[in-house]
Amino acid sequence: MGPTNVALVKLFQADQKLREAQGRLDATTKNVRVQERRVKDLNDRIHATSASLKEKQAKGHNLDLDLKTRDAHIEKLRTQQQSAKNNKEYQAFLIEINTGKVDRNKVEEEAIALLAEVEKLQGELKEMNAQLEGEKSKLTTMQGEITDKTAALRAEIDSIRPEREAAANAVPKQARDAFDRLADRFDGEAMSPLIKPDRRREEYACSSCMMDLVRDIYNKLHTRDQLVFCPSCQRILYIPDELPPETAVHKPKERKERAGKAPPAATNRQTSAVDVLRSVTPDEDESGQTPEASSAETHEATHEEPAPPPQS
Repeated sequence: MGPTNVALVKLFQADQKLREAQGRLDATTKNVRVQERRVKDLNDRIHATSASLKEKQAKGHNLDLDLKTRDAHIEKLRTQQQSAKNNKEYQAFLIEINTGKVDRNKVEEEAIALLAEVEKLQGELKEMNAQLEGEKSKLTTMQGEITDKTAALRAEIDSIRPEREAAANAVPKQARDAFDRLADRFDGEAMSPLIKPDRRREEYACSSCMMDLVRDIYNKLHTRDQLVFCPSCQRILYIPDELPPETAVHKPKERKERAGKAPPAATNRQTSAVDVLRSVTPDEDESGQTPEASSAETHEATHEEPAPPPQS
């Protein structure tokens, strides 16, 4: 691979190392963070309840003032009623007094309901404050138990961070921006090594999404210094150490040359005419007769008629 891809692989390894240490720290402090969130939620609820309680108490105070004002107005009407000059004026004051009483009773009912709500909120607030004290005490105990472990993990993270920064500085800006963007998207898994599913075939795949890749992807990564992305998951592809060229690239077996057939034996082209004649005519036996003539004479000899018997 080219220098850019080599630098990216080093950055990826350093980033993975840092994220792994950060993950161990997060796992160690997970319960503490859960407890901190619980304390924060309780605080938020207490603040919201306190605000609601103050609002209702203020409204109740205004209702009390309203009741006092209405009572004073009704008393004034009663005084005026007593000094009425005629019955008509007396009845007018009476109607106004009765109307004032009805309105006052509505305000009083609202004030009573509001007072019940205030008492309920005060009880909830008292309960939540007691619960908050218990959760804070529990949080303090948990923080004390993991102090040493978290301190060691934070020291490890601080020692790894410079290595990651140095690796990042060695990568060109454009490639580093692409890496950071993918690392944020895939939670650190910005790069993916090639795999060769079948060692007998020159076929490759992305190890993250298992997408089959084109055959010349290995040669492209091996010979060029450019970023190559998986067409499926868009991660940056690279060649792992366990996939060197002698393992990754398929070499065809050498064909063995077939043994040539032996050339036919050379024939003597200067064969005599007698040899040719002998090869096409039957041979004569020692008596100078052919086998067919000898066979015919033998047949005639074996089939001679018998001699007649002698006469007396």
